[in-house]
Amino acid sequence: MQGNIEINQTDKQPVIEDDGLSWYAMRIFCARQMEIKEKLESRGLVCFIPMEDIPFRDKDNRLKHRLRPVVKNLIFIKKSISESDMHALISDLRYPVSIISKAENSRVYFEIPSKQMYEFRRMCEPAAVMRLYMSSEQAKLKQGTEVVVTNGPLKGFTGKLVRQNKLYYLLKDVPGVAVALKVSRWCCKPVKEQ
Repeated sequence: MQGNIEINQTDKQPVIEDDGLSWYAMRIFCARQMEIKEKLESRGLVCFIPMEDIPFRDKDNRLKHRLRPVVKNLIFIKKSISESDMHALISDLRYPVSIISKAENSRVYFEIPSKQMYEFRRMCEPAAVMRLYMSSEQAKLKQGTEVVVTNGPLKGFTGKLVRQNKLYYLLKDVPGVAVALKVSRWCCKPVKEQ
């Protein structure tokens, strides 16, 4: 505990690494997001839910912090089993869930590339400041240039450079949610058309 700030130690996120495996996005149609995540993890799957640090005052008026999911209806699952095994797992869960597919009425799941998911997870770290979350639909409406960051802590990250409230953000979009992290426009270079 530092000063009056306390962080719940059980809410710490695991170390983020890029192991080359793609990810699925699971949409949830009930209010049991954390329960479903625990069941998936008990079956050996790696899951990710974007979290944000929310300050609050306890009954003694002390400032505390708690991690809370950014979106209540999404869980990202690392593709460590085959798609047919994932179909079987989803039907065994007995919760109203579905994996986002490539097309409507398709049973082929949309796979999020490893690099894209790695960058997204890094941008969602609760300690990051000057961050915005939005829906995928809102992100698609944002005008911007595809860039690669050349300097700073986000060096090598790619995304769309967008402007909001006179500030520049690097926007990373995955199925269901998008994250934008403040970045200096001078640290970004447009991705060359190939």
